[in-house]
Amino acid sequence: MPDPRRLVPTSALRLGLVLVLGAAVATAAAAPPATEAPSAPAERAASRPRLSYPPTATVEQVDVLHGVEVRDPYRWLEEDVRESERVADWVEAQNRVTNAYLDALPARPAILARLAELYDHERFDLPKKEGGRYFFERNDGLQNQDVVYVQDGLRGPAKVLVDPNGWSTDGTVALAGATPSPDGRWLALQVQDGGSDWRTVRVLEVATGRQLADGVEWVKFSALSWLRDGSGFYYSRYPRPASGAELQALNHGHAVYLHRVGTPQSEDELVYTREDHPDWGYDARVTDDGAFLVITIWKGTDQRYQVAVQDLRRPGARPEMIVEGFDYAYDFVGNQGERMFFRTTRDAPRGRVVAIDLARPEPASWAEVVPQRTEVLQEATLVGGRLVVRLMQDARSVVEVRELDGRLVRGVELPGIGAARGFQGTPGDPETFFSFSSYHLPDTIYRYDVSTGERTLFKEAKVAFDGGDYTVEQVFYRSKDGTRVPMFLAHRKDVTPNGDRPVLLYGYGGFNSPQTPGFSVTRLAWMELGGVLAVANLRGGGEYGEEWHAAGTRLRKQNVFDDFIAAAEHLVATGWTRPARLAAMGGSNGGLLVGAVVNQRPDLFAAALPAVGVMDMLRFHHFTAGRFWVDDYGSAEDPAELRALLAYSPYHNVRPGTRYPAVLATTADRDDRVVPGHSFKYMAALQAAQAGPAPVLIRIETRAGHGAGKPTDKILRLYADQWAFLVANLEMELPAGYGARATAAGAAGH
Repeated sequence: MPDPRRLVPTSALRLGLVLVLGAAVATAAAAPPATEAPSAPAERAASRPRLSYPPTATVEQVDVLHGVEVRDPYRWLEEDVRESERVADWVEAQNRVTNAYLDALPARPAILARLAELYDHERFDLPKKEGGRYFFERNDGLQNQDVVYVQDGLRGPAKVLVDPNGWSTDGTVALAGATPSPDGRWLALQVQDGGSDWRTVRVLEVATGRQLADGVEWVKFSALSWLRDGSGFYYSRYPRPASGAELQALNHGHAVYLHRVGTPQSEDELVYTREDHPDWGYDARVTDDGAFLVITIWKGTDQRYQVAVQDLRRPGARPEMIVEGFDYAYDFVGNQGERMFFRTTRDAPRGRVVAIDLARPEPASWAEVVPQRTEVLQEATLVGGRLVVRLMQDARSVVEVRELDGRLVRGVELPGIGAARGFQGTPGDPETFFSFSSYHLPDTIYRYDVSTGERTLFKEAKVAFDGGDYTVEQVFYRSKDGTRVPMFLAHRKDVTPNGDRPVLLYGYGGFNSPQTPGFSVTRLAWMELGGVLAVANLRGGGEYGEEWHAAGTRLRKQNVFDDFIAAAEHLVATGWTRPARLAAMGGSNGGLLVGAVVNQRPDLFAAALPAVGVMDMLRFHHFTAGRFWVDDYGSAEDPAELRALLAYSPYHNVRPGTRYPAVLATTADRDDRVVPGHSFKYMAALQAAQAGPAPVLIRIETRAGHGAGKPTDKILRLYADQWAFLVANLEMELPAGYGARATAAGAAGH
């Protein structure tokens, strides 16, 4: 499961001194000069009328960092849009210009209609089995939020348990998680409002559907883990922030609490925190036998943890540290009594499984169960007395079943090149579920018996398209320094290289997060338009383990941008496309990626879609969860890292007089992961600097956040806007007959 502290948008992140708006104060390794001659995209766009953007005031803000003067003329746009009248006015003015442009795009109604048609299919998430009951989420197609169902037994009738679609009129109050108690009696709900990372926990009685008075607030970056008797659950929370600072306050003082069902939050038991280390965070999990509480302790987004264990069999026992140092990953897998299984990167940057005896927890006494392999060991689970090991080979899934001593039982047969997820369960039950998908294969859920190897179909999404009309291939190319980088290409079978195909290049390249093949209706809609989807597996991600990740972090962050630029050049060199038909896309950390590469190579792209991006690399750590990202980015507090950050920071490297490609940046007013001020400042600078006719616009969603919990209708409108923007700026023509079945939904405006 993606770490919510990281820069992963749910609806989707990687020398010298050049200062804001080209006002250089030092040039140890200066950015490329402003583009003098029109690029190919700029020549193509020369006949378009130039947009008139709302004026943006500037201020005389100069910071001196390690002797370097850094100008920040749009600092005032960091103010919370919900609290600042002048920022709210700026947002309204920007949205007026952007919406007028998008509403006038002729392809937009047909694309929106087709997206709604593709989305209108029954979808399921993986079931959770507790107390003989199966809990799962389902969407009938166009519901704004998924609905929780429960059924008694594998073939019992399913009934609605929780329907969040009535929680708000605009669909923006979402269910962010549902955790059943081990006896199946209770269901703990994490409620999310308007896309915020904050959660409120409610408790539901499953048999009656009655919601208890229990309310647990200010929960963030936390799973829930029940006591085995169902009497309460563990969770992690921060202190209540000051009024008005909920969306921008720094996150300090995480703590683990135990909540007893039927009691007020004021009576919750403080289980573990470290006041001497307010920057530490915690994830608490009860072992399946109920004997221990395993607390994973983290400081940032890097998978470098400490581990403490509390013996729940001994009243009054306190958590005791068994792994110290914040040096490696330690992901708890399961236990056999006092023998604890962990996936770790200690002495294994691609991962291995070890067993730690609580009586002798020192590393010299660990037993290696599954050794490091060429493939990356992503995850292991303990199901039915065996280990299910999920590996990644060149960014695609490989799954094996092994005994608890590491002996191979069998490989799990998968339907093709794609990504598998799931395989959760309990040590005493061989039943587990997993899903598999690829760019042209919708999510299919299978039931798997670990004891026999039998795989049966459980739920299958039926989307209104023929997957046989599409193809997925994996290619490899060389980056600037010679590094071999993989890339997936997905498209209709009749779309072949001709030097002029519209190509959408997507990247992330950060936080050890691999980009694996997966199905997306929105990406399918792009391929239906005749577009090629290219997904580059950049350094900084987790495709080849910790070494691959580290090669795209801190002082080596430029490797990520070089990998992405090399991917674009490869697509041109191999005859797929040309710059006038090439677009860049990425979200969150990927939004930073797009902002950086557009600054460095504006000639290489005709359009760019940076979403919820980290655009000011000198100040990200001053807001909400930003301090966690120092693991990947470094910090302006360090002189050497300041130089590296200034060299690529999107906001600081916008150059006046440059012909930039068409840019549609997207963000949201309630994003408390990457605060919207990042995109506000970047786009204000870009609009002031644009020397060409291509539009540079910002689309600012209201009552939305970083991506999680976004209602279906907002998702459809967002992608309709983005794809229509690309159709216009890559000069694409809709396929014959496309949009003939346009509906009222397709004709709807903003």
